Amino acid sequence: MKVTREYRLSLTDKAQAIVDKLSLEEKVSLMSGKVDIESLMAEEARNPNVHYNYIPFGAGGLPQFGVDEMLFCDGPRGVVSGTGQSTCFPVSMLRGATFDRELETAIGHAVGQETKAYGGNLYAGVCINLPYNPGWGRSQETYGEESYHLGEMGKALTEGVQEENVMACVKHYAFNQMEISRFKVSVDTDKRTEREVFLPHFKKVVDAGVASVMSSYNLYEGEKVGHHNYLLNEVLKEEWNFDGFVMSDFFFGINDTVAAANGGQDMEMCGTEFFGPRLVNAVREGQVSESKIDDAALRIVRTILAFTQNDDKAYGTDVLANQEHVALALQAAREGITLIKNQNVLPLDKKTDKKILVLGKLAEKENIGDHGSSRVYPPYVVTPLQGLSKVSPESELIYYSGEDLAHAKELAEKADAVIFVVGYNYDDEGEYITEDQENNYTGAVGGDRTKSLGLHEDEVALLKAVGPVNTNSIAVLIGGNMIMMEDWKDTIGAIMMAYYPGMEGGTAIAEIIFGDVNPSGKLPYVVPFQESDLPQVNWDTESQWYDYYHGYTKLEKEGTVPSVPYGFGLSYTTFETSAARFEVKNQSIEAQVTVTNTGDRSGDEIIQCYIGFENSSVDRPVKILRGFERVNLAQGESKTVAITVPFEELTWFNPDTDQFELEYMEYTVYIGTSSANDDLLAGIVSLQGESYDV
Repeated sequence: MKVTREYRLSLTDKAQAIVDKLSLEEKVSLMSGKVDIESLMAEEARNPNVHYNYIPFGAGGLPQFGVDEMLFCDGPRGVVSGTGQSTCFPVSMLRGATFDRELETAIGHAVGQETKAYGGNLYAGVCINLPYNPGWGRSQETYGEESYHLGEMGKALTEGVQEENVMACVKHYAFNQMEISRFKVSVDTDKRTEREVFLPHFKKVVDAGVASVMSSYNLYEGEKVGHHNYLLNEVLKEEWNFDGFVMSDFFFGINDTVAAANGGQDMEMCGTEFFGPRLVNAVREGQVSESKIDDAALRIVRTILAFTQNDDKAYGTDVLANQEHVALALQAAREGITLIKNQNVLPLDKKTDKKILVLGKLAEKENIGDHGSSRVYPPYVVTPLQGLSKVSPESELIYYSGEDLAHAKELAEKADAVIFVVGYNYDDEGEYITEDQENNYTGAVGGDRTKSLGLHEDEVALLKAVGPVNTNSIAVLIGGNMIMMEDWKDTIGAIMMAYYPGMEGGTAIAEIIFGDVNPSGKLPYVVPFQESDLPQVNWDTESQWYDYYHGYTKLEKEGTVPSVPYGFGLSYTTFETSAARFEVKNQSIEAQVTVTNTGDRSGDEIIQCYIGFENSSVDRPVKILRGFERVNLAQGESKTVAITVPFEELTWFNPDTDQFELEYMEYTVYIGTSSANDDLLAGIVSLQGESYDV
């Protein structure tokens, strides 16, 4: 059965009856995890098959009262549990580039099934933090820079997971977008930025019925988020009517018993240090009201009952990395890999491009993302080099790491095409805990990209030296977010962003290079000409201010042309948009456009709808994304794509009235194939005093 918010609330009386029977100690026992970090690390040291979350992490549970444990499995590129068993999907950033809600829901079903196969009942893989600057080390775990897009994709994943009767947990709420300072930084911003930029995507996933919310490590306006009464109690539980439970980020997510319990924290994860006996004592000493404990216990019991008491879905280990799930991982890679540049180089011809030189150390690496809490352990990984051999077995592949530039140039002169595989791995970016920090329970040390958002110096030298030698040159970029290209892009004929493409990533890369698959991904971030066009961040700091503008909205507001616009991606076919129509209808703006495949092969296009605010009486973006649809078109086929933008998506937050308000004015509506004005058709719609309850 589908576990809706309404169904969960219908169990309130049943859950309350259970809570009413519990002693204070029993209620508090529901509120924390059971993992001992020292024992876990000792076991990891003894057994190479043991790693962080290799089995689901338990919390709470009172089986004598019919309340199961919460059994936690991490994500988001698959289920972290197991060793050599789970499907490793592409990272969320690549899946964001698909702009495919249906595919993300299908992936949600798959990870929900694999969670259950491990015995888990909660999947904490809905990561929707917004990268204020693309140097954030865990950018790969989220879907892109745009709040609307984050909310839509996070909602899609949540729905897929929970349709398998597995609780989904959305993270990390909120203002978590740096690694090196994540335990100490206090983020500050103004109220409009808070409500319009950094919180809307969380609200969308909460409105979709997510079961759990994980609070973040950082501080917000001087107060630790795991203790934050305003964010956890006032906004999340009261204003947004969140009915599930809040859990802390692991081990370091709370550091004060009274502040956490009073601040709205329902569950300490993944061990018990500040809750447990300390929380019982705090209640008995009058520092924490027992009503706080009752509320947390009710939330936990009600949610677990909803997902377990009538659970009609069971899966064995045969679903782990099965044919269907691996096919989904491959489909995601095919849809998300993004072609940024193509000067008549791609696709390569298997019949004429026989001798292929592959350069770069990453070509032979199983490079699926960072080695922190999101690390997945699949049964195999197809490297780019293996994928090329698999997809074009008749080609003569010559691999060289590229250290000696003179030798690389000699090889390139004799090749029919040159493929560079360059970018990052887990040492360059990812979750961060210093090597000498106590309780480095994942071994993660990647961190933020503090020095540069470009490639390594040796890779830039390789591209600049060897690229001009062969006109059939292709750069395949590996990484979790935007990579600067200006110092080398003119020396390369084609550029493809492959992100971290998952266990079948090498297959998808090769299929696109040889034209078996038509590229269709769109960048979920903007690429500037210079790093100074982006918001500047001090990565090692105790205080960071976030402005209202970032990414493409910042560049547009400042009149700065990007190197590559948000939402851009090339295809091997061509598309034309025409006959755009815009109207106000049913308390929404409705936009329609006809899309025609004018090329010589079938392909997917992603239609995007932006709303412009040039008539606003307050400071607002030039335009922002407010809708998207993915459409498949055969050669010569036309389809009409309709996108509906509810009035709610047009509102702004008025700090004087402390509420969202709708402006009754003329809006510019844009519809097309990227955020660049040249790729959009535009029209004007007018809202003249229509009644709308924001």
